[in-house]
Amino acid sequence: MKDERRAPFPDARTDIETCQTTPDTPQTRAPAYRLAFADDEFLCRDELRPMRLQLELLKPEMALSEAGIKSTIVMFGGARIPEAAKKDTARTETLAGLSKYYEEARKFARIVTERSMASGGTEDVVVTGGGPGVMEAGNRGAIEAGGHSIGLNIVLPHEQAPNAYVTPELCFNFHYFAVRKMHFLMRARAVATFPGGFGTLDELFEALTLIQTGRMKPIPFLLFGEAFWRSIINWEVLADAGTISEDDLKLFKFVETAEDALAAIDGWA
Repeated sequence: MKDERRAPFPDARTDIETCQTTPDTPQTRAPAYRLAFADDEFLCRDELRPMRLQLELLKPEMALSEAGIKSTIVMFGGARIPEAAKKDTARTETLAGLSKYYEEARKFARIVTERSMASGGTEDVVVTGGGPGVMEAGNRGAIEAGGHSIGLNIVLPHEQAPNAYVTPELCFNFHYFAVRKMHFLMRARAVATFPGGFGTLDELFEALTLIQTGRMKPIPFLLFGEAFWRSIINWEVLADAGTISEDDLKLFKFVETAEDALAAIDGWA
Protein backbone atom coordinates (compact mmCIF):
# COMPACT_ATOMS: atom_id res chain seq x y z
CA MET A 1 0.00 0.00 0.00
CA LYS A 2 1.48 3.35 -1.03
CA ASP A 3 2.11 5.88 1.72
CA GLU A 4 1.07 9.25 0.31
CA ARG A 5 3.12 11.08 2.96
CA ARG A 6 6.28 9.86 1.21
CA ALA A 7 5.13 10.84 -2.26
CA PRO A 8 7.93 13.44 -2.79
CA PHE A 9 10.53 10.66 -2.53
CA PRO A 10 11.14 7.73 -4.89
CA ASP A 11 9.65 4.50 -3.61
CA ALA A 12 11.49 1.19 -3.35
CA ARG A 13 10.11 -0.18 -6.62
CA THR A 14 11.24 2.92 -8.51
CA ASP A 15 14.76 2.52 -7.20
CA ILE A 16 14.82 -1.15 -8.22
CA GLU A 17 13.81 -0.14 -11.75
CA THR A 18 16.39 2.64 -11.81
CA CYS A 19 19.15 0.21 -10.80
CA GLN A 20 18.31 -1.96 -13.79
CA THR A 21 19.49 0.87 -16.08
CA THR A 22 22.70 1.55 -14.15
CA PRO A 23 25.86 1.27 -16.32
CA ASP A 24 27.50 -2.15 -16.15
CA THR A 25 30.81 -1.73 -14.34
CA PRO A 26 32.88 -3.88 -11.94
CA GLN A 27 31.45 -1.80 -9.11
CA THR A 28 27.78 -2.20 -10.07
CA ARG A 29 28.23 -5.94 -10.68
CA ALA A 30 29.57 -6.51 -7.17
CA PRO A 31 27.08 -8.00 -4.64
CA ALA A 32 27.81 -5.16 -2.23
CA TYR A 33 26.21 -2.68 -4.64
CA ARG A 34 22.81 -4.40 -4.70
CA LEU A 35 19.95 -2.73 -2.87
CA ALA A 36 19.62 -4.67 0.39
CA PHE A 37 15.86 -5.30 -0.02
CA ALA A 38 16.35 -6.53 -3.60
CA ASP A 39 19.28 -8.83 -2.81
CA ASP A 40 18.09 -12.42 -2.49
CA GLU A 41 21.46 -13.71 -1.33
CA PHE A 42 21.55 -11.13 1.45
CA LEU A 43 17.95 -11.79 2.54
CA CYS A 44 18.65 -15.53 2.78
CA ARG A 45 21.61 -15.17 5.13
CA ASP A 46 21.26 -16.75 8.57
CA GLU A 47 21.55 -13.35 10.21
CA LEU A 48 18.38 -12.23 8.40
CA ARG A 49 16.18 -14.98 9.87
CA PRO A 50 14.35 -12.52 12.19
CA MET A 51 13.51 -10.38 9.17
CA ARG A 52 12.25 -13.37 7.19
CA LEU A 53 10.06 -14.43 10.12
CA GLN A 54 8.57 -10.94 10.23
CA LEU A 55 7.98 -10.92 6.48
CA GLU A 56 6.16 -14.28 6.62
CA LEU A 57 3.97 -12.89 9.38
CA LEU A 58 3.29 -9.62 7.57
CA LYS A 59 2.64 -10.71 3.98
CA PRO A 60 -0.41 -12.96 4.60
CA GLU A 61 -1.68 -10.66 7.36
CA MET A 62 -1.66 -7.67 5.05
CA ALA A 63 -3.25 -9.61 2.19
CA LEU A 64 -6.03 -11.03 4.37
CA SER A 65 -6.72 -7.62 5.90
CA GLU A 66 -6.87 -6.01 2.46
CA ALA A 67 -9.28 -8.77 1.36
CA GLY A 68 -11.50 -7.91 4.34
CA ILE A 69 -11.27 -11.38 5.93
CA LYS A 70 -12.46 -10.97 9.51
CA SER A 71 -12.81 -14.54 10.80
CA THR A 72 -12.08 -18.05 9.61
CA ILE A 73 -13.14 -21.66 10.11
CA VAL A 74 -9.99 -23.76 10.31
CA MET A 75 -9.91 -27.23 8.76
CA PHE A 76 -7.06 -29.56 9.71
CA GLY A 77 -6.75 -33.07 8.29
CA GLY A 78 -4.64 -35.65 6.50
CA ALA A 79 -3.13 -35.09 3.08
CA ARG A 80 -3.41 -38.80 2.25
CA ILE A 81 -7.15 -39.25 2.74
CA PRO A 82 -8.72 -39.85 -0.70
CA GLU A 83 -12.11 -38.83 -1.96
CA ALA A 84 -14.62 -41.67 -1.98
CA ALA A 85 -14.44 -42.05 -5.75
CA LYS A 86 -10.70 -42.77 -5.51
CA LYS A 87 -10.60 -44.81 -2.32
CA ASP A 88 -9.44 -47.89 -4.25
CA THR A 89 -6.11 -46.10 -4.71
CA ALA A 90 -5.54 -45.78 -0.95
CA ARG A 91 -2.43 -47.50 0.37
CA THR A 92 -4.31 -49.25 3.20
CA GLU A 93 -7.81 -50.52 3.84
CA THR A 94 -8.08 -48.22 6.85
CA LEU A 95 -7.18 -45.20 4.73
CA ALA A 96 -9.81 -46.18 2.19
CA GLY A 97 -12.38 -46.32 4.98
CA LEU A 98 -11.43 -42.81 6.07
CA SER A 99 -12.41 -41.47 2.64
CA LYS A 100 -15.85 -40.73 4.09
CA TYR A 101 -14.23 -37.85 5.94
CA TYR A 102 -13.11 -36.31 2.64
CA GLU A 103 -16.79 -36.11 1.73
CA GLU A 104 -17.78 -34.76 5.15
CA ALA A 105 -15.03 -32.14 4.94
CA ARG A 106 -16.22 -31.13 1.50
CA LYS A 107 -19.82 -30.86 2.69
CA PHE A 108 -18.84 -29.00 5.86
CA ALA A 109 -16.83 -26.44 3.89
CA ARG A 110 -19.63 -25.99 1.38
CA ILE A 111 -22.24 -25.25 4.05
CA VAL A 112 -19.88 -23.00 6.03
CA THR A 113 -19.11 -21.04 2.86
CA GLU A 114 -22.77 -20.74 1.89
CA ARG A 115 -23.42 -19.19 5.29
CA SER A 116 -20.40 -16.94 4.93
CA MET A 117 -21.41 -15.70 1.49
CA ALA A 118 -24.93 -14.98 2.71
CA SER A 119 -23.47 -12.52 5.21
CA GLY A 120 -20.96 -10.88 2.89
CA GLY A 121 -18.16 -13.42 2.60
CA THR A 122 -15.80 -11.83 5.11
CA GLU A 123 -16.74 -13.88 8.19
CA ASP A 124 -16.06 -17.60 8.75
CA VAL A 125 -13.99 -18.09 5.62
CA VAL A 126 -12.62 -21.63 5.25
CA VAL A 127 -8.85 -21.96 5.70
CA THR A 128 -6.88 -25.16 5.07
CA GLY A 129 -3.26 -26.14 4.62
CA GLY A 130 -3.84 -25.83 0.89
CA GLY A 131 -2.64 -29.35 0.02
CA PRO A 132 -4.35 -32.60 -1.01
CA GLY A 133 -6.68 -34.88 0.96
CA VAL A 134 -8.87 -33.23 3.58
CA MET A 135 -7.34 -29.86 2.71
CA GLU A 136 -8.41 -30.23 -0.90
CA ALA A 137 -11.88 -31.24 0.25
CA GLY A 138 -12.21 -28.05 2.29
CA ASN A 139 -11.16 -25.73 -0.51
CA ARG A 140 -13.25 -27.72 -2.97
CA GLY A 141 -16.39 -27.42 -0.87
CA ALA A 142 -15.88 -23.66 -0.62
CA ILE A 143 -15.57 -23.16 -4.36
CA GLU A 144 -18.61 -25.38 -4.96
CA ALA A 145 -20.57 -22.97 -2.75
CA GLY A 146 -19.47 -20.10 -4.99
CA GLY A 147 -17.17 -18.64 -2.37
CA HIS A 148 -13.50 -18.14 -1.69
CA SER A 149 -11.15 -19.94 0.69
CA ILE A 150 -7.65 -19.63 2.04
CA GLY A 151 -4.74 -22.05 1.58
CA LEU A 152 -1.61 -21.93 3.75
CA ASN A 153 0.95 -24.07 1.95
CA ILE A 154 4.46 -24.83 3.15
CA VAL A 155 7.54 -25.77 1.17
CA LEU A 156 8.08 -29.53 1.51
CA PRO A 157 9.93 -32.17 -0.50
CA HIS A 158 6.48 -33.61 -1.32
CA GLU A 159 2.90 -32.29 -1.40
CA GLN A 160 4.05 -28.70 -1.69
CA ALA A 161 1.88 -27.63 -4.66
CA PRO A 162 -1.44 -26.02 -3.69
CA ASN A 163 -4.59 -27.84 -4.66
CA ALA A 164 -6.60 -26.48 -7.58
CA TYR A 165 -9.47 -25.18 -5.42
CA VAL A 166 -7.69 -22.57 -3.28
CA THR A 167 -8.60 -18.99 -4.19
CA PRO A 168 -5.42 -17.80 -5.98
CA GLU A 169 -5.18 -14.42 -4.26
CA LEU A 170 -5.63 -16.13 -0.87
CA CYS A 171 -3.03 -18.85 -1.50
CA PHE A 172 0.14 -18.38 0.56
CA ASN A 173 3.41 -20.27 0.84
CA PHE A 174 5.53 -20.56 3.98
CA HIS A 175 9.04 -21.51 4.99
CA TYR A 176 8.42 -21.48 8.76
CA PHE A 177 5.94 -23.94 10.28
CA ALA A 178 5.57 -21.76 13.38
CA VAL A 179 4.43 -18.68 11.45
CA ARG A 180 2.09 -20.77 9.32
CA LYS A 181 0.42 -22.17 12.45
CA MET A 182 0.00 -18.64 13.82
CA HIS A 183 -1.91 -17.67 10.68
CA PHE A 184 -4.20 -20.67 11.04
CA LEU A 185 -5.36 -19.42 14.43
CA MET A 186 -5.13 -15.62 14.30
CA ARG A 187 -8.66 -15.25 12.88
CA ALA A 188 -10.10 -18.62 13.90
CA ARG A 189 -13.71 -18.76 15.08
CA ALA A 190 -13.79 -22.58 15.08
CA VAL A 191 -11.44 -25.49 14.42
CA ALA A 192 -12.54 -28.69 12.67
CA THR A 193 -9.97 -31.48 12.80
CA PHE A 194 -10.32 -34.56 10.60
CA PRO A 195 -8.28 -37.77 10.76
CA GLY A 196 -4.67 -37.29 9.79
CA GLY A 197 -1.05 -37.99 10.59
CA PHE A 198 1.84 -36.23 12.32
CA GLY A 199 1.05 -32.82 10.80
CA THR A 200 -2.58 -32.97 11.85
CA LEU A 201 -1.61 -34.09 15.37
CA ASP A 202 0.90 -31.26 15.61
CA GLU A 203 -1.71 -28.67 14.61
CA LEU A 204 -4.36 -30.23 16.87
CA PHE A 205 -2.23 -30.29 20.02
CA GLU A 206 -0.69 -26.87 19.52
CA ALA A 207 -4.14 -25.30 19.20
CA LEU A 208 -5.49 -27.24 22.19
CA THR A 209 -2.45 -26.24 24.25
CA LEU A 210 -3.00 -22.57 23.47
CA ILE A 211 -6.62 -22.84 24.61
CA GLN A 212 -5.78 -24.97 27.67
CA THR A 213 -3.15 -22.48 28.85
CA GLY A 214 -5.31 -19.43 28.23
CA ARG A 215 -3.10 -18.08 25.46
CA MET A 216 -6.06 -18.35 23.09
CA LYS A 217 -9.71 -17.84 23.91
CA PRO A 218 -11.90 -20.97 23.82
CA ILE A 219 -13.60 -21.57 20.48
CA PRO A 220 -15.61 -24.48 19.08
CA PHE A 221 -13.10 -27.31 18.62
CA LEU A 222 -14.38 -30.34 16.75
CA LEU A 223 -12.81 -33.75 16.15
CA PHE A 224 -14.36 -35.63 13.23
CA GLY A 225 -14.40 -39.39 13.78
CA GLU A 226 -14.63 -40.36 17.44
CA ALA A 227 -13.53 -43.94 16.81
CA PHE A 228 -10.40 -42.78 15.01
CA TRP A 229 -9.37 -40.28 17.65
CA ARG A 230 -10.08 -42.61 20.57
CA SER A 231 -8.08 -45.37 18.88
CA ILE A 232 -4.91 -43.27 18.72
CA ILE A 233 -5.24 -41.07 21.83
CA ASN A 234 -6.46 -42.31 25.21
CA TRP A 235 -7.79 -39.01 26.45
CA GLU A 236 -9.17 -40.44 29.69
CA VAL A 237 -5.79 -41.92 30.64
CA LEU A 238 -4.29 -38.44 30.45
CA ALA A 239 -7.00 -37.12 32.76
CA ASP A 240 -6.74 -40.10 35.13
CA ALA A 241 -2.99 -39.65 35.33
CA GLY A 242 -3.45 -36.00 36.18
CA THR A 243 -1.34 -34.77 33.27
CA ILE A 244 -4.44 -32.92 32.06
CA SER A 245 -7.54 -32.03 34.04
CA GLU A 246 -11.04 -33.41 33.63
CA ASP A 247 -12.10 -29.96 32.44
CA ASP A 248 -9.58 -30.19 29.58
CA LEU A 249 -11.72 -32.97 28.11
CA LYS A 250 -14.42 -30.34 27.60
CA LEU A 251 -12.23 -28.24 25.29
CA PHE A 252 -13.29 -30.34 22.27
CA LYS A 253 -16.21 -32.37 21.00
CA PHE A 254 -16.41 -35.42 18.78
CA VAL A 255 -18.59 -35.21 15.68
CA GLU A 256 -19.24 -37.53 12.75
CA THR A 257 -20.93 -35.46 10.08
CA ALA A 258 -20.93 -31.94 8.69
CA GLU A 259 -24.37 -31.42 10.18
CA ASP A 260 -23.12 -32.56 13.61
CA ALA A 261 -20.26 -30.08 13.39
CA LEU A 262 -22.43 -27.14 12.40
CA ALA A 263 -24.87 -27.90 15.20
CA ALA A 264 -21.95 -28.06 17.65
CA ILE A 265 -20.61 -24.69 16.48
CA ASP A 266 -24.04 -23.07 16.69
CA GLY A 267 -24.69 -24.50 20.14
CA TRP A 268 -21.20 -24.14 21.61
CA ALA A 269 -21.22 -23.01 25.23
